[in-house]
This record gives sequence, C-alpha cells and structure tokens, in this order.
Amino acid sequence: MEYQILNTSTCLLVLLVFIPTGLGICPSSCKCSGNDRNVDCSSRNLTVLPQGLQDNLTYLNLSFNQFVDLDHQLTRFTNLRTLDISNNWLKNVPAHLPKSLWELYATNNNIKVLQKLDTAYQWNLRVLDVSRNMVERAVLINNTLSSLKFLNLSSNKLWTVPTNMPYNIETVDLSNNFLSQILPGTLVRLQHLTSLYLHNNKFSYIPDKAFDQLLELQVITLYNNPWSCGDSQNIPYVLQWVQGTAARVVGAPCAQQPWASTAPAPAWPTASSPTSNGTAEPTKVTKTHKQLKAKQVPALVTQSPWGLLPGTEQPRFRSPEGPQEAAATRTILLQASTEGNASLAPAQGSSTTPMTLSITSGMPTNYSKVPQSTTATLRKEEATALPSRAGRWRAALLGLALLHALALALH
Repeated sequence: MEYQILNTSTCLLVLLVFIPTGLGICPSSCKCSGNDRNVDCSSRNLTVLPQGLQDNLTYLNLSFNQFVDLDHQLTRFTNLRTLDISNNWLKNVPAHLPKSLWELYATNNNIKVLQKLDTAYQWNLRVLDVSRNMVERAVLINNTLSSLKFLNLSSNKLWTVPTNMPYNIETVDLSNNFLSQILPGTLVRLQHLTSLYLHNNKFSYIPDKAFDQLLELQVITLYNNPWSCGDSQNIPYVLQWVQGTAARVVGAPCAQQPWASTAPAPAWPTASSPTSNGTAEPTKVTKTHKQLKAKQVPALVTQSPWGLLPGTEQPRFRSPEGPQEAAATRTILLQASTEGNASLAPAQGSSTTPMTLSITSGMPTNYSKVPQSTTATLRKEEATALPSRAGRWRAALLGLALLHALALALH
C-alpha cells in the first residue's frame, strides 16, 4: 500500500514538472505577457498559427507574417479583445472571428471586399481598421456594429461612401480612395460623428443635404478633390455648408487662399484595464483638445503619443502589459494651418503628401527605440488578473501531490 502511494505521488510530481511545458504556455516563436494572455507573434514569417496558444487570450498580434487564410482558425479565442492581422497576404477578413473582439486591425493586406458577414455579429467591436487594402465594396448591415467608434477604410478602391454605417460611430476615415458620390441618406444617422476624412478622392460636388445631420462634427477634410467650381447647379451646397458649419474644414472647395490643417487631434479611446474582479472595462473615449503647432517646413506634422520608429513607414508600438492593454495607439498626420474655413484651399506648390489617419497596432522587437519623451506609460496588469489555465493545473497537481505525501507520512 505504501509503495502504491509512493508511486502515485512520484507520478504526480512528474506531471507537475512537465505538464506546463506540454500545454505550451507560450509558443516558442512568440512573446507573451500578462499570464500568457497577451501574445505577440509578429514578424516571424508564419504561415500557420503557432502551436500552444491558450484559448483565453485577450491580445493576439499576428502582423508582419505571411498568412493567406485564417478562416475559422480564431473562433476558439472567446476572450480575445484585440486582434492584429495587419501586413499579411489575407484576401478577406477571417471568417467566424470571436464575438468578444473590441479592436480589429487588418491593414495592408489583399482584402477586396468587406462582406456583410465579416462584421454582422461583432456587437462589441469598437475599432475596425481595414486601411491600405484593395477594398472596392464595403457591405455593412443596418443596426449592426452598435459599439463601433472608429472606422478606417482609407487607402482602398472605394467608389461610393459605404451605407449603413453604425449610428454611434465617431471617426470615419475614407481618404485616399476613388469616392465620387454619397448616396441619399448615407450620413443621416451619424449624429455622433466628430471626425470625417474625405481628402484625396474624386468628389466634384457634395449632394444637397448630405452633411446637414452631422451636428456633432468637429473636423472634416475635403482637400485634393476635383471640385467642379463652375457647376452652378451642384457645387453651391457644399460651399454654403462650409461657410455655415461650426466644424473645422480642412481644404475648403474652390477657395483660392493657401490652406493648411488646423484640425484638432481626433478623440482616441484610452487603453482598457481590468477591474478589481479581473474583468475588463469597455474602452473609454477621451477627447483631446490640444492645438497642433505647425512646423516651418512643408513636411507633415506627426501627432502621436508613441512616435514613429526611425526608418519605418508604418508606426509600430509597444506591447500592452495588462491583459486588456491593447496596442491601439492612433496617429494622425496633419499639415500647418491658418484660421477660417473659407481660406482652407490648396496652395500652389504645396506638398501633396496625403493626410492620413492611421489606426494601427503592433509590438515589434525593436520597440525599445521609441523615444521616451513620446512613449505613453501603460498601466501594468493588476494582481487580480485571471490566472492562466496552466497555472490552475499546476496548483491542482501540487495540492494532490501534497495530499499523497501526507498520506504516505501517516502510514
């Protein structure tokens, strides 16, 4: 009997040592933090998901890899809050993404269509970035994406402003497309919209009453569009609207004076943090009213709490340290400005570099090079964070081993 108890205890101790390794707490090709619930697998030349990913992940960075298809492969991560699949070879938004997502970054892929089922069940999604793709059509279903605040579809191939955008949305970036028309009723419900970026498109005029319901609008960009200033039938609406709106207009149509941006930085959501019971709070929105200072050079001014890494075209940012600390820093590139909406017209010989609103994320290996003066301090994970599955297994096996050792001593 004593031999049997001793043998059982020995087996439990062996399991205690080797099970965490067998469970794959953190894949060898990734970096993990926050009880291994924040996983960074970026820049690893991956073509398939690494083995050993826990089901209770809250942050997953798969950017800068070679994924072609991730359909049905991410559904099991039912606690996932932030997913970054940017800079891959994906032809579509992965099917059956978990409904728990708050932030989805799919910039710089080969996505051609944003299908209605891509977002139909994403009730919790706050940030959607599908910029720098080849999207020709974005199909949104009415009364879906009820939590969405930020939509970035810039640098695609859209011809028409997407309809059925969620009524609670606050920032929409449609710049650098081929937009030439706004269908009736497209913007009517967007009464919470504060920032609308329409520069670098193909608009020749804006349809009557298209902007009339944008009561909360604070900034709109209209420069670098081929306005039909001689069209006395269609162009008057936008000219009159520019004169009467309280919003800051960057690049007013048909104005002759030099222009530059005086747009305030858009309101970005702050990173979420766990509450005392270990659950995550919804993303809170804070508004920034800091006035941008124009540099005395034609280059664009970068307003970013993180800063751009030297020698890179895309901003890369530090990883979150808490389970819900998504690397969701946003960057807006603006030019110098002058006062008055009527004077905001493109200057002769001015820089044609596009104004770009970038909603990006990522955790590169060289994030330590970010200047300390522009690096935001992330809140560390609280001690009340949920333990990982491997930790619970380890505790349970340790308890069993101690019980068997006690039984052995009593005999």
